[in-house]
Amino acid sequence: MADKEIDEATGVETTGHSWDGLKELNNPLPRWWVNLFYATIVWSVFYWILMPAWPGLTGHTKGLRNHSDRANVAQKLADLDDYRSSTMDRLVSVDTIDEIMGDDDLREFAVAAGEAVFGDNCATCHGAGGQGFSGYPNLNDDEWIWGGSFDQIQKTIHHGIRSDHPEARFSLMQAFGKDGVLNRTQIKDVTEYVVALSGGDADNEAVGRGAVIFEEQCAACHGVSGEGSQDMGAPQLANKIWLYGGDRSVIQETITNGRGGVMPAWTDRLSNEQIVAVSVYVHSLGGGE
Repeated sequence: MADKEIDEATGVETTGHSWDGLKELNNPLPRWWVNLFYATIVWSVFYWILMPAWPGLTGHTKGLRNHSDRANVAQKLADLDDYRSSTMDRLVSVDTIDEIMGDDDLREFAVAAGEAVFGDNCATCHGAGGQGFSGYPNLNDDEWIWGGSFDQIQKTIHHGIRSDHPEARFSLMQAFGKDGVLNRTQIKDVTEYVVALSGGDADNEAVGRGAVIFEEQCAACHGVSGEGSQDMGAPQLANKIWLYGGDRSVIQETITNGRGGVMPAWTDRLSNEQIVAVSVYVHSLGGGE
């Protein structure tokens, strides 16, 4: 063999390879790296013995530990189902929202489960955060047409509003113009009165005439001062919170043609546990009474 060439600058022998005058040095690998490499080989042998490793024609080697990620995941899912089942049983056994809110674990579980149910079934109409849209109530404020207590929310979800359920909540905003109860002038006058009730600028003369009409035709449901009635499902008119909109054209349209939005009954679509959970979630949005 030819004598090994030694690099003059470093004193290290070369491999004999050269590129554009640059020679490759034959530096040995660091000892720690070599030892680590050998250790991984030893570890791989132990791993093959202990854990599933080698595929075969009819299966794979099981290893001494008989480890199975699939079996572990299945067990964890079974444990999760047991936890959910027992927690759901606790959830439906309580009588008041205070009992749920007083138990941190139960509250967190109910809100999380309720949020999932809400996202799957309610967010399409009420919005992902319960903010509502025109014709679909905002669930974040403290203005409730049928009441915002825990029990009232559950009843609304169970039976719906103007749904086909026999115990559905029902109210009727009459089409005063369409049915010929009021003429156009009277509708404009009562519109001015409703605008004034909510603090808007209105024609004083029309407000005076509209007040008389309102007392005769509307006060039985909405109250003399427009305070509304949760028992009758009549919205309050003396604030700036509107279901369909509070400008003159929308108010006039409501009086003329009436309103009758429908919320479906969920009692046959959701389990009782799901209804309790979503009721807790809705109550927690900030608008629960």
